[in-house]
Amino acid sequence: MTTEITGATQTIATDAGDARVTWHRTRRARLVLAVSHGAGGGIEARDLRALAAALPDRGVCVALVEQPWRVAGRKVAPAPKTLDTGWRGIWPALTAPGLPVISGGRSAGARVACRTAGELGAHAVLALSFPLHPPGRPEKSRAAELLGAGVPTLVVQGGNDPFGRPAEFPEGTYRLVEVPYADHGLAVPKRAGIGQERALEIVTEAVGEWAASLG
Repeated sequence: MTTEITGATQTIATDAGDARVTWHRTRRARLVLAVSHGAGGGIEARDLRALAAALPDRGVCVALVEQPWRVAGRKVAPAPKTLDTGWRGIWPALTAPGLPVISGGRSAGARVACRTAGELGAHAVLALSFPLHPPGRPEKSRAAELLGAGVPTLVVQGGNDPFGRPAEFPEGTYRLVEVPYADHGLAVPKRAGIGQERALEIVTEAVGEWAASLG
């Protein structure tokens, strides 16, 4: 099934406040990838921008979602329960085109996608920089959220992410792609064996190929 996605930016009322969705369109979309930001930034994150630029050419419409707390101008993210409420509230707009929706996000947004995938009927989950644990606190694992997503899941993780390096992740049915040398923001140091442009290509290529495999 293909469809044309129209409209650039939507403001959507949710029980947690107004959220905002910025659509990056393609004329022949077969999937919608909805991705939200983390607790410390917005949709200007380098990986979100890269996906929005690259995936429409692969038949994937990208919806960048700003949670209500960001739209309201607050600097501190609310509790996970409130984040989930905001995500539930924008879901009808994401499914309105009538296409399968990949639920995704980076960091805290990835946790939201995992926690709500089953109840919302997500086609799959994309977890960018999944915060497996707080830095230096591996005993505070959030692996249960990832393992409980219940749908096909792709994790894209920096090789030097202090919130969980790839080797720390438990076995599961999800797929994990490592971005060598990258930190939690998927930035690579200048001394790394790859440049920042190549690091982002790893992200977009992995997500694009995975999305194509979902059918």
